[in-house]
Amino acid sequence: MKLLLVLLVLSGPVLAQWGGRPRYYRKHHLTGSIGAGLPRGELRPYFGDSFGLNVGYGYRFHPNFQVDVGLDTLFHAARVKDFFESQFGDLRIRDYQFLLPIGGRAILPLASGRLQFHGGGGGAYMRYQERIRQPFGDAYFRLECPVCRSRGGWGYYALAGSSVALDRRQHFRLGVTTKVYRGNTEGDAFGQLPAIRSRDRWLNVFGEFGVSF
Repeated sequence: MKLLLVLLVLSGPVLAQWGGRPRYYRKHHLTGSIGAGLPRGELRPYFGDSFGLNVGYGYRFHPNFQVDVGLDTLFHAARVKDFFESQFGDLRIRDYQFLLPIGGRAILPLASGRLQFHGGGGGAYMRYQERIRQPFGDAYFRLECPVCRSRGGWGYYALAGSSVALDRRQHFRLGVTTKVYRGNTEGDAFGQLPAIRSRDRWLNVFGEFGVSF
């Protein structure tokens, strides 16, 4: 990942000219993604592979560079299956993992920007949170969960991927992005993970749909 980022930064402008540097480019990019989060390292004995969603925004201030912010949400990787007794009966407690990457990427546009490769990285905040299933959704009010546990911490991420434009004016794109997260979390015991400072690793693979304007 780091080697790919270095190569993109150093060779991007040259290769972009060779591949057909776009005469114009969209500056704002919204993406929605679906995929999977795969725990690695110390998390592997305690967490399992899980379904994930991502939303992201990127501001492309140069044909070869973009700043990013996003949110990866993973569902029930810790396999928590507890219940909370309330006046509305037993409410299911489930676990979620929230990974917030803030950074940037280098972009290699080819074929006048219709095909793009990208690599990048930055800082990341990781939070694991238990939540109860609300008895009435969000329509009326939300019940607090005094027994729900959480833990969090900071780290960093690297990403690599590619995308292709679906239309001539390049408003819509399909692509795939792989992210590697590394960091430390601490706090409550979470699922089978004890209440210790852990070295966390995630490999997230997402297929994405993007809108550019």
